[in-house]
Amino acid sequence: MGGKGYALWLFIIEILVHFSTSRSAKVPSIIVFGDSSVDSGNNNFIPTIARSNFEPYGRDFFNGNPTGRFSNGRIAPDFISEAFGIKQSVPAYLDPAYNISDFASGVCFASAGTGFDNATARVADVIPLWKEIEYYKEYQKKLRAHLGDEKANEIIREALYLVSIGTNDFLENYYTLPERRCEFPIVQQYEDFLLGLAESFFKEIYGLGARKISLTGLPPMGCLPLERATNILEYHNCVEEYNNLALEFNGKLGWLVTKLNKDLPGLQLVDANAYDIILQIVKHPSRFGFEVADTGCCGTGRFEMGFLCDPKFTCEDANKYVFWDAFHPSEKTSQIVSSHLIEKYLAKFR
Repeated sequence: MGGKGYALWLFIIEILVHFSTSRSAKVPSIIVFGDSSVDSGNNNFIPTIARSNFEPYGRDFFNGNPTGRFSNGRIAPDFISEAFGIKQSVPAYLDPAYNISDFASGVCFASAGTGFDNATARVADVIPLWKEIEYYKEYQKKLRAHLGDEKANEIIREALYLVSIGTNDFLENYYTLPERRCEFPIVQQYEDFLLGLAESFFKEIYGLGARKISLTGLPPMGCLPLERATNILEYHNCVEEYNNLALEFNGKLGWLVTKLNKDLPGLQLVDANAYDIILQIVKHPSRFGFEVADTGCCGTGRFEMGFLCDPKFTCEDANKYVFWDAFHPSEKTSQIVSSHLIEKYLAKFR
């Protein structure tokens, strides 16, 4: 073979190799663990008051459906799934309207009200994180039975895993109930306890085949309308103590991400921190097309969520509001945050 022929042959081989690796790198499925920030309706099917499968929730979702998402419309995993060219929404695993063929390209195990800490899940009788993993194991068995081992293992290995959890551990558990505060009188001790639980969780799903994982830690939780409503002495400004705690804990999660990427071969764990973008939206809402950042769209916007959200006392246009209820972002906010996370942290998986 002449020099030119050999060079052409090498060029063709390079093109084929690049094409095959880029194809294999494409994400075939979105798999979700966490709390209400990413729950697409699992709580509808368990006995808990932590639900949102009724109006006005979901009024801007497809066909105005209240799905159990704590939003007026779609949430972050839905937008990420769509951006990755998979599907427009990620279904809840416990929803009987879907089956394993639906779940093959995306499934949500998240449960509103849960946390890293099992005690957090007990507050509202929701699904603890260990149970989310049990459902994931069950899903894997169904997937292998449906597609065969080779195809199922490829989906498990190449899927993008979205994990968003931790806020409830502090706001619904540590700062609300006495048990953990007695056990961990200094909040940093509780942070380290949660960090150990987080490490165990990631090692477990890694052992089950997960390789591409996005971790979103705590938002500026002192700026949630519910926290601002009770911050009377500081004129309903953001509660800086909670924001500083979120920054501190997110820093520890970032350290954990670095450690696990070093310790676990083949792991691509991304610290997809949303704190800064959410704080920017809250502090400068007009830059992002919002008019209201200190209260939610539902009711007075100060304390209502879940069953307290009355359709009769809900704003007309949720797109003007950073928050949908007193605890959760509006669909528009979720879309902005998702786009930011994709561009800054997740683009390498596309």
